Amino acid sequence: MSDKSRPEFEAELAAAVREAAEFKQHGRATINDIARIAKVSKKTVSRVINDSPLVKPRTREVVKAIIAELGYTPDPQARALALRRSFLVGLVYDNPSPQYVVNMQRGILDALEETDFQLVLRPVSRADANYPGRLKQFIQQHKPFGLILPPSVSEDDELVQMFRDNDVDYVRIASGMLDEPSRMILTHDSEGAAQAARHLCALGHTDIAHIHGPESFRSAHERRDGFRRGLAEAGVSLNPELTIEAGYTFDSGLQAMERLLYGKRRPTAVFAGNDEMATGAYVAVRKAGLRIPEDVSIVGFDDTPIAGRLWPALTTVRLPIREMGKAAARLLLDQAAGKEPEEVISFTPEIVVRESSAAAPRKAG
Repeated sequence: MSDKSRPEFEAELAAAVREAAEFKQHGRATINDIARIAKVSKKTVSRVINDSPLVKPRTREVVKAIIAELGYTPDPQARALALRRSFLVGLVYDNPSPQYVVNMQRGILDALEETDFQLVLRPVSRADANYPGRLKQFIQQHKPFGLILPPSVSEDDELVQMFRDNDVDYVRIASGMLDEPSRMILTHDSEGAAQAARHLCALGHTDIAHIHGPESFRSAHERRDGFRRGLAEAGVSLNPELTIEAGYTFDSGLQAMERLLYGKRRPTAVFAGNDEMATGAYVAVRKAGLRIPEDVSIVGFDDTPIAGRLWPALTTVRLPIREMGKAAARLLLDQAAGKEPEEVISFTPEIVVRESSAAAPRKAG
């Protein structure tokens, strides 16, 4: 159609519109009828409806003219059947921090507003050896339009390969480049943790502890490495005796902090790998009869709403989780429409200084 002269093309366009007008008198049109009148495939019509850039301009003009003449309105269920997918966007997560999941969910819903898509939550446990099989069953039953994968699910390459094998679109959120830009939201967790280290060192702390997340989480490694790097810039090393693994949960943060307080060398400052663990650390410090920040400074990571509600308010590294969820959902929709991002979408954390961190206490003598 594109190699015809403009007069020839307009004649064919007019003929197609006339055929559509005649068809309109006999009943309601379907996507198959539009494809037949336009002399294109049903897939091409779907691409026009979904504003895909993969359709030639003249083909798009013909299809849109026929749709306008017929007064055709795409039905979401029919579109889903044509695409062999539902209009469900799945959030697949294995994250012990409920506030993280809530913030991510809100961001995705922001992006899906005014669309036909709906969000479905699919929690998993990576400790369950059968979880890939359960997800495969979920995909086969619900045929999701696409999946959003925050850490640590996003870090599972075998799981992602299963999604590819089953022709499921996805977007990964991770602290390192694990995929092509059209499938990635990149977070710079390492830099955020380095900022936390610089802040504590600037306050004069040298006995600094770190409560990090599970070893199975890439983010735990990124944050620990960044924190170690930030300390090294000030000539301070991360003492292995003051470095404790926890589970990104309140209870694990409390238990880890108790171990630190009653160990051989009590720290004057603690960097917790997320706000949930930092909140647990608050309770441990108070139970020990100590003060925040006079005796122990505490810094968290994520800047979830609890950070501003604690007393004193928590100094923490802000990771814009809601904005990340929104960006991931938009990237998923763009991916389906054939739109490629010009560069990888990334978010850089920044420290938010509040009242839980202060100058290191003076040493006796």
